Parts: sequence; structure tokens; C-alpha cells
Amino acid sequence: MAGPSAAALTLTVNGKAVTADVDPRTLLVEFLRGSLGLTGTHVGCDTGQCGACTVHLDDRAVKSCTMLAVQADGASVLTIEGLAAPDGTLHPMQAAFKECHGLQCGFCTPGMVLSAIDLVQCHPDADEATIREELDGNLCRCTGYRNIVRAVLLGAAAMTRHATGENFTEAQDSGAIGAAQRV
Repeated sequence: MAGPSAAALTLTVNGKAVTADVDPRTLLVEFLRGSLGLTGTHVGCDTGQCGACTVHLDDRAVKSCTMLAVQADGASVLTIEGLAAPDGTLHPMQAAFKECHGLQCGFCTPGMVLSAIDLVQCHPDADEATIREELDGNLCRCTGYRNIVRAVLLGAAAMTRHATGENFTEAQDSGAIGAAQRV
């Protein structure tokens, strides 16, 4: 519950308008998890080094443990819970992570997926080296990143096809799967 020094906060989270009074010291990750119950945004390190808390703020990946909730006032926030379509259809990057087994315990996965989407939006033709460099701020303690890189390559191809209106299933795009399997 906010105290007497509460700050008014108005933002859009996963497409829905949200208004709240928050303690001005509340981190965005705390607001998302504690006030809104969006627990897919994880807290791993509290220092911005692991990437588990990554969300999209106005279509750019940010680490929500390093910013105050009031800094998001007026912005649009997308968490992993808002990524899939309303009918439950996975976002192409989520589907690629599933297809390529780009996760193990799943703790880093929400932040990794949101970072990967931002990566592809900034570098649509990213190669393996670029993907590894751009995901440097996202830690996975379970994998050797091989399947994560494969997933990003496949997800990038799927996002391109989705953006151009083409139907895409992982099994139909043997070129992207082949490229992803060669990593």
C-alpha cells in the first residue's frame, strides 16, 4: 500500500490501461510482480546483469529491476504474459524457443525471449556472433546457449514471415531450421 508520498502512475501494461498510486521508490519489476501479479517477469540479480527482469518499454527491451515504476509513467509496457495472442497462439519467438528447446529450467526464458525480440527488431539479419553479443546481458545458468541461439535464428525467420503476412510454421521453413541446426 502506498504511503503519504505516493506518486500517481498511469501506463499501459500488456495492452490494458493501468492507474495506481505507488511509493516513488518502487522498482518497475516490483510493481509488475507485486501490484499487478505479472510474475513472469523474474528477479534474478537486482543489479541489471542477468536479464531475467527484461520487459519491453515503448517497444524497447529494458531491465525492469533498474528502473523505477514512476519512470514508466505514460509508457507502454509489455511483459511475457502479454506476448501471446489472445487466443493463446504463441509469438513467433516463443514458438521458436519451444521448437528449439531454448530453455531448461525456464527462469531466464521470459527475459531471454523479450530480449531476443528486441534484438531481431534492431538486427533483423543477425548472425550467430551478433546474437551471442546482443544477448550478453542475459544469463542462462542451465544451457550452453546453443539452443537459445538456434531459437533466435528461427524466431527471426518466423518474425520476418509474420511481418510480411506469410503463414509460418517451423516445419515449413526448412531453410531457417537448417540454419538454426547448423549453429
